[in-house]
Amino acid sequence: MTILVFDSGIGGLSVLREARILMPEHRFVYVADDASFPIGGWEEGALIDRLMFVFEGLVKRYDPSMIIVACNTASTIILPPLRERFDFPIVGTVPAIKPAAERTSSGQVSVLATPGTVQRDYTRSLVSEFARDVNVKLVGAENLAVLAEEFMLTGTVDDKAVSAEIADCFTDRLGARTDVVVLACTHYPFLANVFRRLAPWPVDWLNPAEAIGRHAQSLLSHGGPIEDVQDIAEFTKGRPKPEMLRLMSGFGLKVV
Repeated sequence: MTILVFDSGIGGLSVLREARILMPEHRFVYVADDASFPIGGWEEGALIDRLMFVFEGLVKRYDPSMIIVACNTASTIILPPLRERFDFPIVGTVPAIKPAAERTSSGQVSVLATPGTVQRDYTRSLVSEFARDVNVKLVGAENLAVLAEEFMLTGTVDDKAVSAEIADCFTDRLGARTDVVVLACTHYPFLANVFRRLAPWPVDWLNPAEAIGRHAQSLLSHGGPIEDVQDIAEFTKGRPKPEMLRLMSGFGLKVV
């Protein structure tokens, strides 16, 4: 079976990594829609049209048994039309607000996301449904996804720039400090160690990638022989630069 993992950039590799561990018998196709990256600033209608066009072509080429939309911003708007259009499982990536509300001890939770995810009604509905008794602060980071991609490619990052992006996550209300930060963009887990180093106090950085992988696994048949076919990656903007090719190779992906 082929599983298609989609993101606007390379952040979805954090989800791919977990999915492969849990489902080694399947073939994976990773798609980076870098032609639309970053997608947080897109108008909603235009973004839906763009993504549906891309997915139509991908399904024709790869005939997947499942799509994992490894992008929070895309998932907040594209899951209903995708599920209406295709009859195989579609797994989304949405902010882990429910587990954060269950995990917090202080009652202070922050959701670190792209501006697009913060602005979606879907995100706010998750807060009202699952975190009514918790103070949830939505933090829209303008540049953090780009910083994460640069870090993945070069191994270096501007600490001052990262600190500025995460500063609003930390709230101290009469001693009740933020103790859980939801990583609501698949790019962000790659900066988790940087976040821990720069944070003003320790918090639980909640990465949903493993939970997404487990959910995807539950929707497909188990077992079977491991497919002896190399996993591949596709970039919608065309063949990427050498440093990106090296990164993909490091993840065991052949760029086509």
